[in-house]
Amino acid sequence: MKKSFYRGGSVIAGALLAMGIATGASAATDLMVYTAVEAEDLKKYAARFNEDHPDININWVRDSTGIVTAKLLAEKANPRADIVWGLAATSLLLMKGEGMLEPYAPAGLDALDPKFRDKSSPPAWTGMDAWVAAICVNTVEADKNSLPMPSSWQDLTKPVYKGHIAMPNPNSSGTGFLDVSSWLQLFGEEGGWAFMDKLHQNIGHYTHSGSKPCKQAARGEVAIGVSFAFRGAKSKASGAPLEVIIPSEGIGWDMEATAIIKGTKNLDAAKTLADWSVSEKANKMYNEGYAVIGIQSLAKPVEHFPDNIPESMIDNDFEWAASNRKRILAEWQKRYDSKSEPKS
Repeated sequence: MKKSFYRGGSVIAGALLAMGIATGASAATDLMVYTAVEAEDLKKYAARFNEDHPDININWVRDSTGIVTAKLLAEKANPRADIVWGLAATSLLLMKGEGMLEPYAPAGLDALDPKFRDKSSPPAWTGMDAWVAAICVNTVEADKNSLPMPSSWQDLTKPVYKGHIAMPNPNSSGTGFLDVSSWLQLFGEEGGWAFMDKLHQNIGHYTHSGSKPCKQAARGEVAIGVSFAFRGAKSKASGAPLEVIIPSEGIGWDMEATAIIKGTKNLDAAKTLADWSVSEKANKMYNEGYAVIGIQSLAKPVEHFPDNIPESMIDNDFEWAASNRKRILAEWQKRYDSKSEPKS
C-alpha cells in the first residue's frame, strides 16, 4: 500500500501568513502525525479536530500497521513523528519497551474503559477504538464454488476451501498480527501453529494490508477474506454481497491507540491532540465506524456489524503479544511467506 499524505488546518491563517499580514495570533503549529487509520477517514479526523483546534495543522503519514511500526522503530534515534494517532496498542507497547514514548495522562482519561489505556501511571498510550477479526464471505462466489458458509476458524482448514481464502501477512498488517497472536492464545502455541499449517494449505495468497482480503472478497476476487469487521460492514453497506462472520471460537482484537513520541519539539500541541483523542466528541466519531470504543457507554450500534462482537472478543494478552512479536513474526515468515503478494 502506498503512503497517503493529508494536511488539515487553518487555510485562512496560512494564507494571511504567506502574504506577510500580521494577524495578532501566533503561527499555526504543524504536527507530524503517524497513523494506520483507514485512509478515507483521515480528512474527517483532521477536520473534526480542527473544529476545536484550528491553530494546529495535522500532517499525516499513513501506511499499514506493520510498515508504520517499522518506520517508527527505524527512526528511534532521530524521530520525525510528533505523535501517533491510530496505531495498534501492541505496536505502541513495543515502542514503550524501547523508551520511545512520552508518558502523558490526557484530560478525560478517567472516562476510558480501563482496557483502553496503558497500565503505567501516567500511561504511555491511550486507546481509541477496537478493531476485531472477522471473516468476510462473498455469497455469490461461495454459491458459485459450492462453498459452505464457515462458522468457525477451524472450518477454514477444510479441504473444500483450498485456494479460496486470502488473509493479511502479519509482518505488514496489524490485523494479520492480531489474527496470528490470537490463534496462538486460543489454541496454544503448538495447536496454533498446527492450525496455521492447515490453514496455509487453503490460502490463495497473503496480502500486505489488513483490509485488502475483505475488499477482494467484496469485489469477488476471492470467496473468503480474513480481515476485520469494520471493513466488512463498510463494504456490505456499499452493496457488496458479503456476510461478516464472527468465528465461534472467539476473535482476536487490538486497539487503535494514541501516543506522544518522546523528544517531540511540539509537545504542547501533541498533548492537545492526545486530550482530544479521548474526548466524547472523538469517541462519537470513532463510533461512526467501530462498534467498540474507548468510552463504550457512548457507543451506538453500527450498521452491518454482527451483534455478538463484545462477548466474542478474547481476553487478549497485549503484553504477551508485544513481547513475543519479533519471535512470532519470524516464525510465521519462515513457514508461510512463500504465498505473500509482492510488496508494492
